[in-house]
Amino acid sequence: MAAAQVRGFQGGAAGTVSPQDSHAPDSDLVDFPVDAVLAGPKHFAGYGAVDGGRDYEDVDLSDDALHNIYYPPFRAAIDAGAGNVMAAYMDLNGVPAAANRHLLTDVLRGELGFNGFVVSDANGVNNLSTQRLVPNAEVGAARALTAGLDMEMANGPAAYEHLQSALKTGCVDEAALDTAVRRVLAAKFRLGLFERPYADVAASIAVLDTPAHRDAAREAAEKTLVLLENDGTLPLAAQGSAAVRRIAVLGDLAESKRDMLGPWTFDKDVEESVSILDGIRARAGADVTVEYVRALATAERSQPSMFDHMDAGLLPATPEGFDADVEMDRATGVAATSEVAIVIVGQNQNMIGEKSSASTLDLPGRQAELLRRVIATGTPTVVLVMSGRPLDLRPADGAAAILQVWYPGTRGGQAVAAALFGDVSPAGRLPFTWPQHVGQVPVYYAHRTTFDPEGADTRYWNEASGAPRYVFGHGLSYATFQYGDACVPARMAVGESATVSVDVTNTSDVDADEVVQLYIHQRYGLSTRPVRELKGFRRVHVPAGRTVTVELPLGPEQLRYWSSVTREWVQDETVIDIAVGGSSAVPFTAQIEVTA
Repeated sequence: MAAAQVRGFQGGAAGTVSPQDSHAPDSDLVDFPVDAVLAGPKHFAGYGAVDGGRDYEDVDLSDDALHNIYYPPFRAAIDAGAGNVMAAYMDLNGVPAAANRHLLTDVLRGELGFNGFVVSDANGVNNLSTQRLVPNAEVGAARALTAGLDMEMANGPAAYEHLQSALKTGCVDEAALDTAVRRVLAAKFRLGLFERPYADVAASIAVLDTPAHRDAAREAAEKTLVLLENDGTLPLAAQGSAAVRRIAVLGDLAESKRDMLGPWTFDKDVEESVSILDGIRARAGADVTVEYVRALATAERSQPSMFDHMDAGLLPATPEGFDADVEMDRATGVAATSEVAIVIVGQNQNMIGEKSSASTLDLPGRQAELLRRVIATGTPTVVLVMSGRPLDLRPADGAAAILQVWYPGTRGGQAVAAALFGDVSPAGRLPFTWPQHVGQVPVYYAHRTTFDPEGADTRYWNEASGAPRYVFGHGLSYATFQYGDACVPARMAVGESATVSVDVTNTSDVDADEVVQLYIHQRYGLSTRPVRELKGFRRVHVPAGRTVTVELPLGPEQLRYWSSVTREWVQDETVIDIAVGGSSAVPFTAQIEVTA
């Protein structure tokens, strides 16, 4: 590093600024607001495609998959202003991501246009020795820095401590070191850390304690809830001719405030959370009897979570005096004498997230047994699923309703209760395809057509159908919607943009949101394309009996793709089929001819 100066950059031109200057070295970079934080998407790239779905394992991905599936979300984050990117842990096509120059420099900076700084995951540079890429930490540091990794995150001795000696031996070029330092300092300038290096603790407490933030947490949770099934039992306030007076709430997750927050939440006030049980009781009111039975011992991991020793608020697996068989019988009895049974199943927060891979999608412990026994009583059973991954819900067959609640946060109990009683209409939509069971994985809606498209759901000889349980984009509502014909131009030229518009009518007496989804299918081109691809969506509020017109853009950004034929981005002269509706199951009803 040259003396006490930082070599600035502006569109590639060299300059100098003093570390005491109050402006970012790169005038092309806009300063962040005073109260901003740096957004950093991770893990770049392909981390979710590890072998066997096991954290930290190898990833072998085609260029087609990387460019068309895994890179675009990072491009979107970068375009939205992300200031740093975290490199992944794992090997990507034979080279660990933290030392992969093609990934971190050619793709991230060259193709995606990123100009912030890249940071490793925890111990990612030291791990290069463990992964047998380099003989020692010094070589690993040099390899990572040269690849484009600007900052190391380490839980112990840092590999980048060896950069000084690597510089002396010529393993690291001074210009490369200057570039990495410049990128990190640029981010600090943009954040104003040289003027305000420390957090204002008092101000942060006041901000966190703002009632508006609690309201925002509740509203955010309400908008994520996905109604998977409903025979009319929900909302409870509308069931039959009279309000429900006796409700059974069953399952250990119903009272867990900690699990509402999900994984990777360490500095927290568990008592700030509203549990599902508390939310239901508060919303039901004094005139409704809500009887709770824990019913289940909390299932435990075969491989203990590495985070549990840092956690607080975890439910005891078995409370003192807990008898699982007695509790199961009591839960079944309470359900049988109630008007509605609400059963909360899913995975505790330490069964999801980092180092929480699972070999099956089975419901943990005795949850499947509880579901089957409660449904068998004949009492309308509402199943609430708390999870971050799709689970095998065959034990819930016969349930009156199924609501996916995820890990809904500090006000999740209020949000779930609002949905159950009809104060809000669920309008979340599934961001993945939900399989029937683990044998279908991986399963996704944007697959290629194959040479036998009609037999796509008959591939397993031992299954009546290989179709997923719920399609991508699925989600029900308390309202009903009718879609008009999609309006599209008959033709458009390569490089041009068009607008797809559709009228959406709320044909019910319930004000509600609808998520309008635009799918396309390219019939032919340089490469085969998926049977359908989501190219736009919009969540709109449609009052009862009203019609709204929704417009969605369709242009080169949506129609181009990376082709293995030319090894570049292309847009074909072709025919594009258009489908607009409430899920990926909506049929194609229009087409656009794309001409030269």
